[in-house]
Amino acid sequence: MSQVTSHVLDTTTGKPAEGIRAMLYKGGSDEWTEITRGITNKDGRISKLLPTDEPLQQGIYKIRFETKDYFDKNQIATFYPYVEIIFEVTSSEHYHIPLLLNPFGYTTYRGS
Repeated sequence: MSQVTSHVLDTTTGKPAEGIRAMLYKGGSDEWTEITRGITNKDGRISKLLPTDEPLQQGIYKIRFETKDYFDKNQIATFYPYVEIIFEVTSSEHYHIPLLLNPFGYTTYRGS
């Protein structure tokens, strides 16, 4: 399993959000370097964002979810064209970054 995984659920429909593009960046402040990209599968998951044998260095990271494309595809107006979740990697353990999404709100937490 990738060191960083994600799961996106559309809380309006109560279903996984399929087809959301996500980019993982390393950096901080105004300087970010893209590391990799992924897309949510039919279960709303991105489980292979990183190779399993390449742990991340300690530091600040963010995942950017392209939410506008998802809502446009479903013909739903949204207030948030993208969602960025910034988090800190402090060890080689697994980091699961869930996103609960609806057109006018979102929330996240440290998953397992």
